[in-house]
Amino acid sequence: MDEAEHKPNAPEAAATPPRQLSPEAQRALAEAAERRRQATEQTSQLPKEINGRGGLDPVRYGDWEIKGIISDF
Repeated sequence: MDEAEHKPNAPEAAATPPRQLSPEAQRALAEAAERRRQATEQTSQLPKEINGRGGLDPVRYGDWEIKGIISDF
């Protein structure tokens, strides 16, 4: 037998049509995209921090991390 008979052809596997999402899934994806857009818009309106620590907001996540050392408050 020929080896080509045992291996699936990659271009044929990639030719499968994409799945159709339900209306609920499409609505959920649209809502998530809108929430991401609003969050990006809100963070872009905040004043830039000068000499800040960078990273995620420690007040929101409950700990401070500087150079790998974490202190909780």
